[in-house]
Amino acid sequence: MNTVGTPLLWGGFAVVVVIMLAIDLFLQGRRGSHAMSMKQAAAWSLVWVTLSLLFNAAFWWYLSTTQGRAVADPQALAFLTGYLIEKALAVDNVFVWLMLFSYFAVPASLQRRVLVYGVLGAIVLRTIMIFAGSWLISQFEWLLYVFGAFLLFTGIKMALAKDDESGIGDKPMVRWIRNHLRMTDSIEDERFFVRKNGLLFATPLLLVLILVELSDVIFAVDSIPAIFAVTTDPFIVLTSNLFAILGLRAMYFLLAGVAERFSMLKYGLSVILVFIGIKMLIVKFYHIPIAVSLSVVGGILVLTLLINAWVNKRNDAKKAIR
Repeated sequence: MNTVGTPLLWGGFAVVVVIMLAIDLFLQGRRGSHAMSMKQAAAWSLVWVTLSLLFNAAFWWYLSTTQGRAVADPQALAFLTGYLIEKALAVDNVFVWLMLFSYFAVPASLQRRVLVYGVLGAIVLRTIMIFAGSWLISQFEWLLYVFGAFLLFTGIKMALAKDDESGIGDKPMVRWIRNHLRMTDSIEDERFFVRKNGLLFATPLLLVLILVELSDVIFAVDSIPAIFAVTTDPFIVLTSNLFAILGLRAMYFLLAGVAERFSMLKYGLSVILVFIGIKMLIVKFYHIPIAVSLSVVGGILVLTLLINAWVNKRNDAKKAIR
């Protein structure tokens, strides 16, 4: 696997991730069982975005001093594009978490524990998936076309899909887990397991955690191939992916109270996936520059938000008339 990652870059990235995890997951966790306020979530989201951009700046500086601007510029741009794609697609993942917490009636004060383990699990699973994907692509280049076709199909399916949380409890996976775990009928505070009459029982909170992890795996199947459309370098794919994931918990609490205000977002994300899928499918005939990809993805997101704001304004006006 060809990569710009050197031992110094990998080591520096590992140190940054450990420090960020310590701050985001452990120091925040010491505050006890409570939901992060929207103000705190906005502040932490800004912190994670800023640190990600600072890392990219340091990454660019290192490459420019060791290998020159000809290498540094496109690699730093690839990181930024991958980060933006992953951050955008992560929003849809957050909406699924909201749906799960709502369906299983998980109080806001207990969601923190699930998200802490959910983010840790996502980091481990995505790291494995990214290295496996990088190796497969290095051995079988034609897989990029498979990924492209899959993203094209997924983008169209996302645009046509209807939101429905009523049937979560009837999903085969949920029924299988419930049938194979001795489970309590109600949530037992923050605990995933409780002991009753000498027997160990799982709680519904464990079921929610399992579903959160499964949802991330499902979304990773979309987002990781999307970044491979930008670059196949495992260092850039992994760093851009994990930096986006590290801010997911803050993003969740930021969007938790206003999720219904982003009804048009899935259509914008579907267009992004379709664009990336097409980009991968035509790579042998025409290579779309990374700068163009970044501009297209950013432009789609901005246009989606503007349309969303117009739709919200129109809906608010209708409610006011009523």
